Amino acid sequence: MNILSAVHSARIETMASAVLSVATPGEGFFEITRDVAQFLRQIKARDGVLLLYLKHTSASLVIQENADADVRTDLVTALDRLAPADAGWVHDVEGADDMPAHVKAMLNGVSLHVPVAAGALALGTWQGIYIAEHRVRPHRREVTLQFLGSCAQA
Repeated sequence: MNILSAVHSARIETMASAVLSVATPGEGFFEITRDVAQFLRQIKARDGVLLLYLKHTSASLVIQENADADVRTDLVTALDRLAPADAGWVHDVEGADDMPAHVKAMLNGVSLHVPVAAGALALGTWQGIYIAEHRVRPHRREVTLQFLGSCAQA
């Protein structure tokens, strides 16, 4: 039997935006949950939704387990199996890892939305927000953060 919780509503009083710049050292999953939570504290968010958008085509955004680092290692392995560098890609102008990076970004996506309740990200116990870097070399990635909802009065 499915059970719906009590319905909570809040007025959308605020739209706040910022850009988070993240230096990635190369392929892997890099947690940005604390940076995102800091943004919410800075704007004094209460209830609403946080939209995240990554402005790149060879990296992605994911919500994934943040308790065991082995999960992130295995996710990199799984993505490499789905889109290996040596698959004979036609597009190779930027290197052998570029086209597989585009495929991985397409699979994961470049945007997320996360509910915000009482000023906190409404993530599950073991969930964190990550940039998944699909390129071998270091990059600087930009994530647009946009909150829609209510904020505490200054």
